[in-house]
Amino acid sequence: MQQMATTVTLLLGAASSPGDGAARDGVQCSRMLPRRRQQRPRWVLCSLKYGCLGVGEPGEAGTRSAASPVYSSLTVSPGGEAAVAVVSSEQKVYDVVVKQAALLKRQLRPQQAAPPAVARELDAPRGGLGEAYARCGEICEEYAKTFYLGTLLMTEERRRAIWAIYVWCRRTDELVDGPNASHITPQALDRWERRLEDLFARRPYDMLDAALSDTITKFPIDIQPFKDMIDGMRTDLKKARYTNFDELYMYCYYVAGTVGLMSVPVMGIAPESKATAESVYGAALALGLANQLTNILRDVGEDARRGRIYLPQDELAEAGLSDEDIFKGVVTDKWRKFMKRQIKRARMFFEEAERGVTELRKESRWPVWASLLLYRQILDEIEANDYNNFTRRAYVGKAKKVLALPVAYGRSLLLPYSLRNNQT
Repeated sequence: MQQMATTVTLLLGAASSPGDGAARDGVQCSRMLPRRRQQRPRWVLCSLKYGCLGVGEPGEAGTRSAASPVYSSLTVSPGGEAAVAVVSSEQKVYDVVVKQAALLKRQLRPQQAAPPAVARELDAPRGGLGEAYARCGEICEEYAKTFYLGTLLMTEERRRAIWAIYVWCRRTDELVDGPNASHITPQALDRWERRLEDLFARRPYDMLDAALSDTITKFPIDIQPFKDMIDGMRTDLKKARYTNFDELYMYCYYVAGTVGLMSVPVMGIAPESKATAESVYGAALALGLANQLTNILRDVGEDARRGRIYLPQDELAEAGLSDEDIFKGVVTDKWRKFMKRQIKRARMFFEEAERGVTELRKESRWPVWASLLLYRQILDEIEANDYNNFTRRAYVGKAKKVLALPVAYGRSLLLPYSLRNNQT
């Protein structure tokens, strides 16, 4: 008789001690991967998807992981020693996080296949890199005013580097979301990726590329998150539904979580911080995921009008909803209940991000705090609209944005969480 698989959930990292078996929302951790040859179990698993606690570094059962939590789903066959686990999207992303953290700790930049070359005469102004960075700043100010204001507190080198990263991400996003999106093909994205590789090899194509090419010579920035973001754009060309949250998680990593991994080397970790590089990268990832989940929840109606549904299909079915309900756009009790669950998940990622923000260099925290606080308020606005994200677009008004800035600045002055946590 064929055995049915048991779905369980793990979390790399923990927010409470494993000894009491506690988990979020009172869910008890009770499952463990089978031991092999008397080895200690590596992870503690729980039955609540994407809302449980995991503990233990590899080979250190019963200890708290230093890494920031990263949620994963595993399908485990109940066959004892023969059990086989399928690694989820979250584990794959966590592997990228570990790689980026190692690069930062070594303070090394990625090795390039081609030797550094002097930039050819390109579409750059006479002012060279200075004017290229200035143009990046202008674009950032135009499209992300609040974030731009926050970057003004950073050192000039870090500020300009963040602008260069922002502009590259925006240009990449506009390939599939901009005015010419209908003409974008997979081949166009392939060309954009080759251009990225040239940029990392110090062969920039234009002045904006030149700013980022210069940035990667000054900070330990890896090409992987940039390539992954392009993969996210490829996904948008061929995929309009997501079977479960595991699939959606990978998409959110591609299009938003990558931004956090790109930015941490520039933002820098506070010299006094006791946090691990992995935990700071994990928090940056969580903020990107939270922001993208918030975007998805805000834009349900808009996406549906384009034939897209960025919501887990299995969770819609569990709530008694279908694609047709999304296209009809009628707020019902079933929809409200479904949305409450989605908002709760997004807030959970925001909570994970908060601790990591405090570990950044003091002068880098304000723009990140401002982004976090303002994006989280969008969730409040969805609730205030009675979960009508079909015909009403939740947004944070100008007055609330202005009020958020001093709050964000105040939080940027707080002691890193790792120091507060270690104080007796």
